[in-house]
Amino acid sequence: MTNTAPYPTSLLNDGDIRVLLLENIHTDGADFLRGKGFQVETRDGALGEDDLIEAIQGVHLLGIRSTTYVTEKVLAAAPDLLAIGAFCIGTNQIDLAATTRQGVAVFNAPYSNTRSVVELAIAEIISLARRLHEKSTDMHNGVWNKSAAGSHEVRGRTLGIIGYGNIGSQLSVIAEALGLSVVFYDIDDKLALGNAKRCSTLEELLAISDVVTLHVDGRPGNAGLFGDEEMSQMKPRSLFLNLSRGIAVDTAALRKHLESGHIAGAAVDVFPVEPKRQGDQFESDLRGLKNVILTPHVGGSTEEAQQDIGRFVASKLRSYASYGGTSLSVNMPEINLPSDASKHRLALVHRNAPGVLATINGLLGEHDVNIEAQSLSTRGEIGYVLTDVADDSAPRCCGSWLRCPRRCAFVS
Repeated sequence: MTNTAPYPTSLLNDGDIRVLLLENIHTDGADFLRGKGFQVETRDGALGEDDLIEAIQGVHLLGIRSTTYVTEKVLAAAPDLLAIGAFCIGTNQIDLAATTRQGVAVFNAPYSNTRSVVELAIAEIISLARRLHEKSTDMHNGVWNKSAAGSHEVRGRTLGIIGYGNIGSQLSVIAEALGLSVVFYDIDDKLALGNAKRCSTLEELLAISDVVTLHVDGRPGNAGLFGDEEMSQMKPRSLFLNLSRGIAVDTAALRKHLESGHIAGAAVDVFPVEPKRQGDQFESDLRGLKNVILTPHVGGSTEEAQQDIGRFVASKLRSYASYGGTSLSVNMPEINLPSDASKHRLALVHRNAPGVLATINGLLGEHDVNIEAQSLSTRGEIGYVLTDVADDSAPRCCGSWLRCPRRCAFVS
């Protein structure tokens, strides 16, 4: 919202905070928030836009995974929403520009499931190289096919990693320990770990890699990143993995190259369109291919990872709602004043403009409110102020000067 002057508002009492958690978020997250006095509702599966708008009314904190999309329309219909927790790595399912305009903080779990994704990638590389999935299928069909044809060790092969972030770099270390030579390509300048070598172009990586694995984020620029042209540049009989983003790969082109034999096998965990609920019909160009491992977006779905994610994101939501802390927020300036029960804390999200702090302090001074601690941080067009005042001088939202019904306000 836009106001002509800042109206700081006090943080909500924990017992007043309503939380909605969707998509089977680990129970540790819900238990943690309930233990802090929050009112928590959980639902299985994702919600479409209209259903989410209905469900989010009166909700202060929303928790989702990768299949619920928080659009500008949803945010416009959620005036009480303070923060969104993405209980996963990616945040491309959230309109971050709109959340920032609305003063809604977004948190995610950028590290908690890294190991789980890496272990799945390693398992699939070995399975594809040894054709284990094909042999298992034959055995279940009663066929005894004891043959070494097309079965290879991974030792001595070259692994090409596209995207050398948290997952790509950890995969690099483990793959090297297995005897793979590692090369990588990233648009950012990343430090190579171990003996990994950086490729200056994607074409260079594709030409020398026996296995190509994709570990990119969901930014719009990565849509269609890997298509027919890139697959044509891969080594004949190489392997391909995508455990990152479904929008990054042209699955129709991948099927063509798998059927021709140019790509010997593939493992895919993410898809351009994914079912919203357990048991829903799954459709893909890649179904029915014997040399493809398909998994239902389970790269980070281990009990250990989901438990860590549940606790981590829930703690960030609690810190923001109770104390105003924005550590590791995806879209908000970072401030972390320690919690102090003897203080009353006011929070303000505002447009980054000169004079905001002076205006806040002037308003507090006019009402004889004594400031005991204060911190301001900015991030692009957004500013964020936390102000601690003594309990005996703390204002209350009474409909007069402290008029904002939310704890976030923008200053024009």
